[in-house]
Amino acid sequence: MTRASPFSHPFLLGFDEIEQALDRAAKAATDGYPPYNIERIQRGDADPERLRITLAVAGFTRDQLEITLEENQLVIRGRQLEDKSRVFLHRGIAARQFQRSFLLADGMEVLGADLSNGLLSVDVARPDAQRVVRRIDIAARD
Repeated sequence: MTRASPFSHPFLLGFDEIEQALDRAAKAATDGYPPYNIERIQRGDADPERLRITLAVAGFTRDQLEITLEENQLVIRGRQLEDKSRVFLHRGIAARQFQRSFLLADGMEVLGADLSNGLLSVDVARPDAQRVVRRIDIAARD
């Protein structure tokens, strides 16, 4: 059975990457750990639009967190090692690994990250798009 795609229309050329990105985003949305917020930061006069991604990473140190930008995908990983010397009578806080991915639009850039009070914040900016109009010359083949 073939899957019908809105990007298979003959007028939509080169949009197959968007379809793949949507598939990846749908798969990533099923994992709920760690919880996160995405907020729009108030824009200044000369500042581009900014977004802040905040993840609840209580128990993780800065050394146990890694943020990478792989093509247009922001990947945040957390790795905690199990301390075998500790004996728990009750364990309600899991020491587990996570990977959370965010697909960024073309032109977006990561400004920086901050870890404070168990919250990891990553600021992302979307520079204003410049409108480009280019004339295409028609070659004569006589």
